[in-house]
Amino acid sequence: MIVRVTRKPRRKRIVILGGGFGGVYAAIHLEKLMARQSAVEICLVSRDNFFLFTPMLHEIAASDLEITNIVNPLRKLLRKVDVLVGDVNQVDLRNKRVLISRGYRKPLQKLDYDHLVIALGSTTNFYDLPGLAELAVPMKSLRDAIQLRGQILRYLEEANSEDDPAERRSSLTFVVAGGGFAGVETVAALNDFVREALPFYPNLSEEMLRVILVHSGPAILPELGESLGRYTEKVLAGRDVEVRLNTRVKSVTEGKVFLTDGVSIPSRTLVWTAGTVPSPLISSLPCEKERGRLLVDQFLGVPEWPNVWAVGDCAFVPDISNPGQSHPPTAQHAIREGKVVAQNIAAVILGRPLKSFSFRTIGLLASIGRRMGVARIFGFNFSGFFAWWMWRTVYLSKLPGLDKKVRVAFDWTLDLLFPKDVCAVHDLDQRRDFRWPDHAGNASGNNGDHEIGSAQLNWRECPGEIDDWDNALERFLL
Repeated sequence: MIVRVTRKPRRKRIVILGGGFGGVYAAIHLEKLMARQSAVEICLVSRDNFFLFTPMLHEIAASDLEITNIVNPLRKLLRKVDVLVGDVNQVDLRNKRVLISRGYRKPLQKLDYDHLVIALGSTTNFYDLPGLAELAVPMKSLRDAIQLRGQILRYLEEANSEDDPAERRSSLTFVVAGGGFAGVETVAALNDFVREALPFYPNLSEEMLRVILVHSGPAILPELGESLGRYTEKVLAGRDVEVRLNTRVKSVTEGKVFLTDGVSIPSRTLVWTAGTVPSPLISSLPCEKERGRLLVDQFLGVPEWPNVWAVGDCAFVPDISNPGQSHPPTAQHAIREGKVVAQNIAAVILGRPLKSFSFRTIGLLASIGRRMGVARIFGFNFSGFFAWWMWRTVYLSKLPGLDKKVRVAFDWTLDLLFPKDVCAVHDLDQRRDFRWPDHAGNASGNNGDHEIGSAQLNWRECPGEIDDWDNALERFLL
């Protein structure tokens, strides 16, 4: 069953697919440009009801920031945009409609459009390597960061009470694959977090800990150049991070990570930051593509499909100042692409000339832990504390919302004064604290019986015996 999302009479509808940098900033600027155009409505379709500021994701995993401080509610950012939370199931370009699902057991909804902005971003690419998709932890979403933090602390807890040296070694070995920005920032933050947490575990010492960064190239952070890459490698090595270059992950099991150079690393934690691929939905579209991304023209329009636009990681945006080259899929480019595509959609509606997209990277920055960073700004290299200060200043200024800026600044200040939080928040999708009893009155939990005081209770997932919570509580107490 498909339900049509009705539109207001005699209005043009602009539909934006994706709640990342490209999609959200396109919506923000369209909201401003179309504020006085009552004949236009704007819809944003996003899997989440919030905008995630991904450059600070590793700080969530390392307990530097509170979970919600780098997310902004879309309905708060976009007051005049109709936000639809759901998954995009199909894009029908010929009939100018999008099918979306908005929850379990609910019918698909059909969303017609006059202008379509495709900003579906990218997903983690596991390259079909054995065990990777099932066992590795990516770093693309808020859930990933929470999972990594919980997994780190869970293995610290297990290692603290483990008698088998081999099992303890596996629990205390953390491998990060990918020497780009995400991988380097993650391994630096992870290393600092684990080492600062060790004093809370009396049976563990730094000699037992092993943190490894695996990179396929000859130097990490290749986007910043060899000089800053070597500097970063030296800084990480000084903090006991092993950097393994010119090798890749070959496969992974529950207890080992195998590399292409024949080395096997006993580890139960692999963080995967070594590859992304455009949203799978992009491959199904009947449009010209380049390197798996939608090829767009200089105005960010999809050729041969009028009023269809693409921005962000899923778009191959040509660099008009460098023929044959494309703009990199980074956040700072996606933000500018969102602005330009909003201007061009408004230009089409109002009958004005289009604007070409052209932007030169201002700078690249990376945090490498312990108030150290590396940066290249306007072609000049910076490193050390000043680069770290620039990283925090720039990203704090780009974080949407004054309240979020204040909260993040406050968290950073507290981080200077107090030790990191070592609460393991994980397995949020499972209820392990309660199970309904079966008809026989028996009980079993996740790992068997649960004892509370002198009363022992077995639980199972079998609703129907108990009518309400009061009866459940009464039966338990009796």
